Amino acid sequence: MTDGHTGEDTETTTAEEVLLYLIAQLVEHPDQVEVEIAESGSKLSLTATVSSDDIGRVIGKRGRVANAIRTLVRAAAHRDGVQVEIDFRD
Repeated sequence: MTDGHTGEDTETTTAEEVLLYLIAQLVEHPDQVEVEIAESGSKLSLTATVSSDDIGRVIGKRGRVANAIRTLVRAAAHRDGVQVEIDFRD
C-alpha cells in the first residue's frame, strides 16, 4: 500500500488512514492503492486510486460499497474536525 499524500504537511489524518485500511481490505492489489489529498481550509478532498481490476470492488453494486466507505471516512474525519470529500479512480 503506497501513500500518495500530496498535502503540505506529512501528518496522516485519521480519515486518510481509515480510507487506506478499508480499501486495502477490499481489493486484490492493495499495493497499488494510492490516496491523494487536497486541502482547503477545514475541508479535505481525498482521491483514492486503485487498480482497474479492483475498481468494481470499491464501487460495489449501485455504489453501495463506495457510499459505505464515504460514510465511515466522514465519521473518522469528524474526529479531526474536518469535512471530507472522497472520489475513487482507477
